[in-house]
Amino acid sequence: MIWNLIGSIGGKVLDIVDDVVEDKDEANRLKFEIQRQLIENKSSELEASAKIVLAEAQGSWLQRNWRPLLMCTFAGLVVAHWFGLTAPNIPESVQNSLLNIMMVGVGGYVVGCSGLPTVLLSKAGSSA
Repeated sequence: MIWNLIGSIGGKVLDIVDDVVEDKDEANRLKFEIQRQLIENKSSELEASAKIVLAEAQGSWLQRNWRPLLMCTFAGLVVAHWFGLTAPNIPESVQNSLLNIMMVGVGGYVVGCSGLPTVLLSKAGSSA
């Protein structure tokens, strides 16, 4: 979500560079530099996420499995509610919060699993 915002802001900044800088070569150089900085920031964020995942993967059983266990617990609570096995007085805001936690957790898992190989491959390619 934040990268969508940064991407849209970055696009507007690139448009502003075109409007403000009259020399096309200089404008292209500035736009290239802005895009390079955005890519470097995203890369460093992915590397930090990969380090966290690697540290957890090399840790104890609980360190490796706390996220999946937590997501299974929340999924179980959501399914139990759908089958009517929860208290009837749970407000809709709490139900929506559980669903939001599930979406963030699943999204983080997908990004972590897809981002980690990307970072590892880029590091392998740069060291070769």
